[in-house]
Amino acid sequence: MAMSQAANYVEKAVGHQDKAVTEQDMTNPARDRAKYADPSGETMKALVWMGKNDVQVIDAPKPRVIEPRDVILQVTGSTVCGSDLHLLHGSVVEMQKGDILGHEFCGRVLEWGSAVTKFKKGDRVVASFQIACGECMYCKQKLSSQCERTNDNTIENAMYGGRTAGMFGYSHFTGGFAGGQAEYVRVPYGDVNLLPLPDNVPDEKGLYLSDVLCTSWNCVVDTGVKEGDVVAIWGAGPIGQMAAEMSFTNGAKRVILIDGGPAAWRLDFVKEKIPKIETLNFSTLPKGQSVTSMLKEMEHGGPDVALECVAGEYAKGWAHYFEMLLGAETDTSEILNEMITSVKSYGRCGITGVYVGYTNHFNIGSLMERGVRLIGNGQAPVHLYWEKLLSMIQEGKTDPLMMLTHRVDVSELDTVYDIFNKRGDHMQKVFVQTKFSDAAAPGTPSLTTYKK
Repeated sequence: MAMSQAANYVEKAVGHQDKAVTEQDMTNPARDRAKYADPSGETMKALVWMGKNDVQVIDAPKPRVIEPRDVILQVTGSTVCGSDLHLLHGSVVEMQKGDILGHEFCGRVLEWGSAVTKFKKGDRVVASFQIACGECMYCKQKLSSQCERTNDNTIENAMYGGRTAGMFGYSHFTGGFAGGQAEYVRVPYGDVNLLPLPDNVPDEKGLYLSDVLCTSWNCVVDTGVKEGDVVAIWGAGPIGQMAAEMSFTNGAKRVILIDGGPAAWRLDFVKEKIPKIETLNFSTLPKGQSVTSMLKEMEHGGPDVALECVAGEYAKGWAHYFEMLLGAETDTSEILNEMITSVKSYGRCGITGVYVGYTNHFNIGSLMERGVRLIGNGQAPVHLYWEKLLSMIQEGKTDPLMMLTHRVDVSELDTVYDIFNKRGDHMQKVFVQTKFSDAAAPGTPSLTTYKK
């Protein structure tokens, strides 16, 4: 937390480079009502970050069009992602009190700027979690997560040697944009970052094109899962679950899913949805066994591919726990080391879980000596995949409803964050409704209410 606040002070002192083509650090219209808030004075329910492990639902100003390519949406669906927990925990730097969260959302077009011509009022759309300009070197290749022109953060550039695209509801480190865990949201470059949803794809399916489906697909194809591969996946959350299904879609022979601790129930949940997967609970290993030794027993030489679908903030041992607590590292290398030592020589390891900075005790020796390929999958380039994945939904080749367990109301999001953080109520993936949402689609969960 102290590191996050220090980063805020440094960013303010150093300043942006003023190369972004869209407004930066507009994480809540209340920051400058005259400039960012709708002149009607209308308010909306929105979830905001108020400090480490503290999120609250508040009444915030409805956003207004401030740039010619803006689109204002009535949000009809959003969700909570494992990546949102990194913000909750203060693991991602440059959070500020009052930031509106949420990077996955869909909605109906309400208003738009003078340069937007492709939408009409009421059109159903899903947003990509990243904000792309559509015109830079990366955007021309549909590598939208690496847009060069929508994030002007100086610290990210210094740490990474470059910047990611701006992202909705994901700190000032990624540009400072208000997110979609709200009743309204402003979408910069809306003509680029919104995909129309057809009538035969309900919000409960289309929403997840915003992130989880594209991220899972990117994890699988970018790491090169191919016909006959044995794949091990760390993390049985929504990304791990969909990556398992998509590994089989891409020809994997076997998929082994690894999880444990308070989240061990997810192994049974995913097994019920995808019966042919195999599971490994790291918290019930036989004495003297490790994840690596068990995987070597399950498959001669280990799996061909290892996919990391967890994140770097969850230390398993005391050494990394205290090093992270003291700021000696930002991320643990434990899962990465398990992956590297588990795969066959010349195996492939893909990292999709969020890692934000630096790690200690990394097993570079095994990586080099055994020829293991370590692949940073990056933030998934949504624009590269979302049209294909939409077609796959329509054709029944992938079904995001397999991960959906709860429907909740935006007014209860603070409670939902707490439950999701604790891996409680067997909550795998939620659909967050607002006053603008349609009735629940057939085959989807009914509303769960937590507050009496």
